[in-house]
Amino acid sequence: MNFDVLIIGGTAGGTAAAWAAAEAGASVCLVEETDWLGGQLTTQGVCTPDEQQHIETFGGTRRYNEFRERVRQHYRENYQLSEAAQNSPALNPGKCWVSRLSYEPKVGAEILREILRPLVEYDKLRILYGTRAVACKMDAETGTRIETVTVRDEDGTEQHLSARFVLDATDLGDLLPLCGVEGTDWIVGAESRAETGEPDAPETARPDWVQPFTFPFPLEWSPETQATNVIVPPGDYEELKALQKYHIKHGAITGLFFGRAPWWTYRRVLAKENFDDPRVPNDLAMINTAGNDYYGGNIIGYFPGSPATGHPIRNEESAEAALACARRVSLGYVYWLQTECPREDPETGEIVPGRTGYPEFRLRLDLFDTPDGCAIRPYIRESRRIRSLRPILEQEIVVKDFQGGVHRGDNARAAFMPDSVGIGHYALDIHPNGHGEPNHYVATRPFQIPLGALIPVRLNNLLPACKSLGVTHLTNGAYRLHPIEWNIGESAGILAAFCLQNGLSPREVYADSSQLRAFQQYVLRNGIALNWFIDVPLQHPAFEAVQSLAALGLALGQPTDLFFHPDDPITPKAWQTWREAASVEAPATFSGTRSEAALALRDASRI
Repeated sequence: MNFDVLIIGGTAGGTAAAWAAAEAGASVCLVEETDWLGGQLTTQGVCTPDEQQHIETFGGTRRYNEFRERVRQHYRENYQLSEAAQNSPALNPGKCWVSRLSYEPKVGAEILREILRPLVEYDKLRILYGTRAVACKMDAETGTRIETVTVRDEDGTEQHLSARFVLDATDLGDLLPLCGVEGTDWIVGAESRAETGEPDAPETARPDWVQPFTFPFPLEWSPETQATNVIVPPGDYEELKALQKYHIKHGAITGLFFGRAPWWTYRRVLAKENFDDPRVPNDLAMINTAGNDYYGGNIIGYFPGSPATGHPIRNEESAEAALACARRVSLGYVYWLQTECPREDPETGEIVPGRTGYPEFRLRLDLFDTPDGCAIRPYIRESRRIRSLRPILEQEIVVKDFQGGVHRGDNARAAFMPDSVGIGHYALDIHPNGHGEPNHYVATRPFQIPLGALIPVRLNNLLPACKSLGVTHLTNGAYRLHPIEWNIGESAGILAAFCLQNGLSPREVYADSSQLRAFQQYVLRNGIALNWFIDVPLQHPAFEAVQSLAALGLALGQPTDLFFHPDDPITPKAWQTWREAASVEAPATFSGTRSEAALALRDASRI
């Protein structure tokens, strides 16, 4: 079967890529191993997406914003809400504190399926569920172009799919070992400091430093069923407890139910107080914490060196065993919470000596319909990563490094990236992986997604549409989060469509300033910001004009804040600077607001 665009992986990035590319007119095939779309947002149980503080007004793409609004509409239209929830324009069904939005995983999956349904019905998009890629055939002449991808469904039936562009939207970069060479085309784990120049990279490369994965699980606070809630522990419970050191407090979490940041409300999915509906009799939370991060091994990368040789041992061979053990780790955590977790005093939050266990916690089996109740797929934090034309480095985005060295400092934004095709913001968050890398969580400045990070150095028709873009092990810790992954996938899908429409390769777009400029305008028309100006949102009349000027590298605002001040009058000095940078025929003077000036320059340049 032949398509314009073939996307392997129905993750958040893969779904966004399919949506964008198909709407742009490309014929698209999306291959997904499960029968759900959404990846982290659904099958992996991260249904409380890790977002940035401005997400309600700025920083999400138009399509991501539509997904969020459809989630809210689902609960408004299908449940009886409390009066306060009914009157909340930014409804958060779970009132969780890690995110401004929560939902049940099935709800997210069904919304994504409904969003794509018209594209399927109009024959612009074909979705192959229950199917995975197993092989790539490269061109015989150079070995740099994917000619076909062989996929296999659950019955063992194989098909050979070909496309002008192939997007790897799998959570682990599964296509990379099938089409490229490790070290040349892709890498795994932590690079050395000598390679990246990053202050916090290890002295020598650590292919075993891969962020841990997690099997989230849903718990309901159900005192009325506590006599039957406690599960049978895994057979190796004591070993798992010793491995994981099950606990509650980690990072910002202040207690189980008490303090500024309680464990229970961290990723609460449904808050009883939001509903006057018998279908929501109790709180429901998704448990995805340091307690059930899996510390026993990776499923990509390497174990540390063997005692006999000192050479790293590749870990993929034991991936299935690691996945099975990680599921038991989560079940062990359920049992520990129900039977051994220290109990808090309900009024003070202090630990009550001699009292342990919360049999009130009930493991819900219906949210994922899995036999053990855990998420369908593990929550994956780190992927194999392409060798890209433009890697993203720690020092470009962090305020300070792990030792306190200042990088972005008081600057409001990360380093400027002139080839930006999207934006994101999250802290550089490294979870301890059980192989000696400690936990790190440092602030970053709002950053951009550069086009060069989406283009492999050697492979010609492969694009990353998930976490396998050209980040390092460190910067993956900031770029791996959910709306950012969505933006990466959406921009990759748009890039493929733009190249098809204009007979270009991604490398040609990157190398030619006029084509790059044209592509950035295409990205803007798709409702994706290129730079951070939080007071000029997507719906603002001057959004595209302001973003176009910012792409030229102009300092359109103060370096210490994220504002453009669109309604302030334009100063003569600013007008002259903008006019010269835009290289257009425009009057020497202009009277009006800053947003009106940006619009005038856009009209003069016809961009």
